[in-house]
Amino acid sequence: MTGRFFVAFLVASVLALFSASFVRAEDSKDVTLKGTLTCAKCDLKQSPTCQNVLQVKDGDKTTTYWLADNTLSKDSHGAVCHGPKEGVSVTGVVSEKDGKQWITASKIVGLPEKSKAAD
Repeated sequence: MTGRFFVAFLVASVLALFSASFVRAEDSKDVTLKGTLTCAKCDLKQSPTCQNVLQVKDGDKTTTYWLADNTLSKDSHGAVCHGPKEGVSVTGVVSEKDGKQWITASKIVGLPEKSKAAD
């Protein structure tokens, strides 16, 4: 009896893993957002440490997307640490964590060449 239970549990676990992977793959599509790239600490006073954020306006509403720490985000921080840059496009995967919108940037366009990683 316990052998059958173990096999059934194993099959259910494998199915759950495959379905969870499938859902994540569908949710992880790149989007491009355009707005003002700035520093959450120096400009917005919303973080104890420097962190890139992209503020996107849609009518009267402004959504703040926190850029996940990766090489691209870190390399572009110098251009926005002491002042916002408008008209910046960020392409990447959007997610939500701890009530904040996050984007893992794969491309950032609209900053001076010396401040960003290779496109």
